[in-house]
Amino acid sequence: MPLIASFQGINIYMYTEVDTPHHLPHFHAYYAEFIASFSVSPPVVLEGALPRRQTRFVLAWAELRQSELEENWRRVQNGEKPIKIAGL
Repeated sequence: MPLIASFQGINIYMYTEVDTPHHLPHFHAYYAEFIASFSVSPPVVLEGALPRRQTRFVLAWAELRQSELEENWRRVQNGEKPIKIAGL
């Protein structure tokens, strides 16, 4: 699972499962023992949970980096390596 960003102790990953196409662009955020999935557009929590503060950081970051997230989604779905995205 490729790491695409890291900030405030949060690691952001984006990946696809082999032979299982994803239809909703999303990414995964990890903070300590917490894990959550977020949609790319609009940025919202899809599944899981992070502490409130970290959730707000991830949502703010995703708003600022939406075009880069969309490009990485395209790249990953085409079997290409995603590019790193700056954190907050």
